[in-house]
Amino acid sequence: MAEYPLPKFHFEVQWGGTRIGFTEVSGLEVTTDKIEYRDGASKEYHKIRMPGMQTFGDLTLKRGIFAGDNEFYDWWNSVALNTVERRDITISLLNESHDPVVIWKVKNAWPTKVTSTDLNASGNETAIETLVLAHEGLTMENG
Repeated sequence: MAEYPLPKFHFEVQWGGTRIGFTEVSGLEVTTDKIEYRDGASKEYHKIRMPGMQTFGDLTLKRGIFAGDNEFYDWWNSVALNTVERRDITISLLNESHDPVVIWKVKNAWPTKVTSTDLNASGNETAIETLVLAHEGLTMENG
């Protein structure tokens, strides 16, 4: 077992299009709802608990804006009432040899929100855009 926990700054996102570098990924979460049940003839005076349906948080991806790179917007513009291009996304935390160590697989993702950069004439930062994705599943693999 490693002596130190993994740093979180070296990762890649594969999202079914051009390989795009993101500065931040958040929302890698899954929650399993609990179901409580008790029948009237139970000898226990409490409810039993069992796992129920899973819910998934929205995935948020942030990256710098590059001139002439429209893939981000092309996917967003493909969204229409009841039609959308869904993509499977793989996010990998990488080691110093650039090999995946922890892998998150996102199923059937599609864009729900795009936020462009704020503009500030006296600022000295990179222009960052944000894409929020809904999805239908998240699995995690470590090692």
